[in-house]
Amino acid sequence: MKLRTVAVVSLALSFLAVQAFSQTDPGPRGGAAGAGGPLSSVAANSPPTILNFFNAGADAFDDVETVPEGLGPRFNGLSCASCHSQPVIGGSSPSVNPQVAAASAAGATNTIPSFITSSGPVREARFLFLTDAAGNPTTVTDGHVSPLFTIAGRSDANTCTSSVISQPNFAAAQATNNIVFRIPTPVFGGGLIENIDDADLLAYRASLTGNSLGITPNFNRNGNDGTISRFGWKAQNKSLELFSGEAYNVEMGVSNELSPQERSAPSEARTTGLPLQCRLNATPEDHTNFNTTAVDTPSDVTKFAMFMRLLKAPVQQINPAFITQTINGENLFTEIGCAKCHKAAFTTSASDITTSLDNAQVKLFSDLAVHHMGIGLADNILQGTAQADQFRTAPLWGLGQRLFFLHDGRTTNLLDAISAHSSSGSEANAVIVNFNALSSTDKQAILYFLRSL
Repeated sequence: MKLRTVAVVSLALSFLAVQAFSQTDPGPRGGAAGAGGPLSSVAANSPPTILNFFNAGADAFDDVETVPEGLGPRFNGLSCASCHSQPVIGGSSPSVNPQVAAASAAGATNTIPSFITSSGPVREARFLFLTDAAGNPTTVTDGHVSPLFTIAGRSDANTCTSSVISQPNFAAAQATNNIVFRIPTPVFGGGLIENIDDADLLAYRASLTGNSLGITPNFNRNGNDGTISRFGWKAQNKSLELFSGEAYNVEMGVSNELSPQERSAPSEARTTGLPLQCRLNATPEDHTNFNTTAVDTPSDVTKFAMFMRLLKAPVQQINPAFITQTINGENLFTEIGCAKCHKAAFTTSASDITTSLDNAQVKLFSDLAVHHMGIGLADNILQGTAQADQFRTAPLWGLGQRLFFLHDGRTTNLLDAISAHSSSGSEANAVIVNFNALSSTDKQAILYFLRSL
């Protein structure tokens, strides 16, 4: 559907002021959140009781974990929603980083790494190589998430003290360039993305064969059945439930039916394992609840997945002051080649869950493929078939209210994010050449369009 047919929504707060013909990121739009809440058929409770399951999932997503509930002993955050909350629950990094408060919650005695700041993005850290006792990189590759914090010092940590567990040496990792970062991906419209048929993705890729821009999409795939995976920065997770189970274990340290063992540090996992003093709960800590009501039977991981599956997609909002520029921006976005990777829309397959997922339009602005983005963005992490510089095309819906950009949150400025797409080996180089050749007025039009999404 072309932008011309989209209803213009008056915003309570307008875009930030921009000088005529200037080339400036308008910044996150104000007004009501253009996302959040259940799919329309779920809000209508069709089928009956599905809204109860959505609400139960939202409650679990928002729940702050404690050690008796499964937190830690190593973790990055205290809840799903603390990291996925901009502009509402299900989004990405908020304006105030909750990891700063999490570091000392309940008396925890963590040192906050220098790359975690109150005004910066929520981050997870990965070491490229395992380290020795002094924190220096060895020749053994790592790439796993290195948890930021431990429960040591918390009032509910019991025998798991700082004498038996400690944080990784992040200062040494930074000094030796042995660290890379990731920020949370928004999970709006997760069920719509999950229900796009592989055949449609493959057909679109085939339509790009021999294109003049040098764009060569590939797909990350499930290692067992070979189907296309589509969640995470490198599309490393096949389904929302796998995405949830991995995140629950990695980000909050909660063992579950998909990841039954307690979370340890990468070095512990390869050598000694988690100290016995820090194994405070029976595992898995999150599991199917027996002898209870139907809505409470699923595990938290299943509730997280259901919440994301039933969460509606972001709604485009056009600033009335820039209607003509925004329409022109969408046309230019397609003309210069951005839409080759950021494909405007797909249609879902038939769904037996709820009608809003059944043959529905998905205006996500992504092909869900992984692309070589060049040495400038490469994080040198291999996940599935995704290589060191390959990333999934980030869906752009909801971008208008996003605060941090690119996989590591290195910038808050859309122009910087666009420029970063160009470096040696990037499939986007020709498109960025086209963008740079535009007039300032036309570049600004594209920025208005992007901030309307």
